[in-house]
Amino acid sequence: MENYEQDAKIFKAFCDVNRLQILRLLRSGEKCACELLENLQISKSTLSYHMRILCDSGIVYARTSGKWTHYAISQQGSKQAMQRLLQLTALEPETEICKCKE
Repeated sequence: MENYEQDAKIFKAFCDVNRLQILRLLRSGEKCACELLENLQISKSTLSYHMRILCDSGIVYARTSGKWTHYAISQQGSKQAMQRLLQLTALEPETEICKCKE
């Protein structure tokens, strides 16, 4: 059964310039929120908003250490996003002929 709500969360994660920049920063490994803020021109509350979307998608995971939260790309979440994109865009063999008139 399709889970389009989770699919929407996954693909929403890729639909913002700030989130794409965050993913680029996380490609080199885990980063503390303070490190992300140093590299982005956004406020702490804006970072929190974007990180919630990335974490809800499963593409990024968070861990808390003291007063800071550290973020990293989830290999499993990344793989799942890739698989869903392939599944959603895979062409199926044509089983029914179009009945409309050309």
